[in-house]
Amino acid sequence: MIGFIITTILCFIIYLLFTTGSGTEVLGLWSYIEVIFGAILSVIIGFIAKKIFVKDSYRMLNPVRWFLFLGYLIGPFFISLAKANLDVAYRVISGKIKPGIVKISPNLKTDLGITMLANSITLTPGTLSVDIDENTNDLYIHWIRVDEKALEKKPLDCKYICGNFPKWIRRIAE
Repeated sequence: MIGFIITTILCFIIYLLFTTGSGTEVLGLWSYIEVIFGAILSVIIGFIAKKIFVKDSYRMLNPVRWFLFLGYLIGPFFISLAKANLDVAYRVISGKIKPGIVKISPNLKTDLGITMLANSITLTPGTLSVDIDENTNDLYIHWIRVDEKALEKKPLDCKYICGNFPKWIRRIAE
């Protein structure tokens, strides 16, 4: 029941954000018909998606985790994104590209944590999450610059590919 309520409320808030300015009757931003239609639509979506959107864990409802997530995006992720863009530009211009697929073990336990790490790696230029081993939560990453020094360590240390992403994601999602 709580999954249904949370999903319905979040869907309604998102609906209101998308339809802001559609009328002037309710708070000067929405029409009554828009609010009623949004409530009905949110209840329907909440009923259908209650098991998909909110599973058994409600840890991400904690506002502290949202601020940590914003700090992660603004800080380490943005810095790594900028560095990776420069690195890829250098490698394309110089031709020093040695692609390959490597396996990393980030030691993340939750599906949300693995998903956040895989998405962060994929969004960073020069890397692409290819596969996830569901039994061990290991990630297979296509990397633009497979370094022999990095490959000498078995298993490959995450810091070579994703820096301190797993540490931040562990704070946010686990």
